[in-house]
Amino acid sequence: MAILSSLSKYKNTGLLIIRVGLGIMFIFHGYPKLLGGPDKWMAVGTSMKHIGITFLPEVWGFMAAATETFGGFLLILGLAFRPVTLLLTFTMAIAALMHLKNGDGLMAASHAIETGIVFLGLTFIGPGKYSVDKK
Repeated sequence: MAILSSLSKYKNTGLLIIRVGLGIMFIFHGYPKLLGGPDKWMAVGTSMKHIGITFLPEVWGFMAAATETFGGFLLILGLAFRPVTLLLTFTMAIAALMHLKNGDGLMAASHAIETGIVFLGLTFIGPGKYSVDKK
């Protein structure tokens, strides 16, 4: 539509909106897990069994919670953007596998699949002009 074509000059603003929105939501999603302590970390970390990793579930759970919380913060800033989006892609892949292997179905896994796809795409796009990583 010609009337909306002028929005293409605001690509960096669009990336900023995506980064801030996803970052805030992932902080809200990961922070309770981070504060949950070893019991919560173990519950989250046992999801790694679906890819054959059964040792130290507390460590894996803590890493997932920290990735969601601090990764969300780094997304907002646009700092260490590509490593963060790759870590979040991996975290979402494990979350999706957990739902699928537990028999929860595609609808339960869809949120993790969708955000994983977004994070993977953002890895290629980069953080945009309005970021700490701006070159």
